[in-house]
Amino acid sequence: MIKGFGGIFWRTKNMEVIKKWYSEVLMIEEIESWNGTVIKPQLGNETIFSFFKEDDSYFPKEQQVMLNFQVHDLNETIKHLEKIGVPLAKEKEVSEYGKFIWIKDPEDRLVELWEK
Repeated sequence: MIKGFGGIFWRTKNMEVIKKWYSEVLMIEEIESWNGTVIKPQLGNETIFSFFKEDDSYFPKEQQVMLNFQVHDLNETIKHLEKIGVPLAKEKEVSEYGKFIWIKDPEDRLVELWEK
C-alpha cells in the first residue's frame, strides 16, 4: 500500500533562521515561499522508517523525531561543515550500516548525516 514518504513536516520557532540554516549547511537549495522544497529521489537512495524505544539513547530522549539525510561523500560533507563553522555533535562512526556523523540545527535538533 505505501509507495514512499510524502514529506517531513515539523514546527519551528524561527522560520527564516531554520530555512537559512538548512539551505546553507545541508545545501538544500530553493526553499520556496511555501517554506519547503521537493527532494527528488536518486537511484540507489532509500528511505529508512524505524522505531526506537522511548528510552533508547541513540538520539536525545527529548527529541521525538530525528532527521537522517543521505550524503554522497561524508568526508566532503565534513569539509563543507568545517569550512562554514558547523561543529559535529558526535564524531564520525563507521558500522556495517555505513558512515555517520551528527550535527545540531539552530533549534538544537540532532541531525544525522549518512553515507551508505
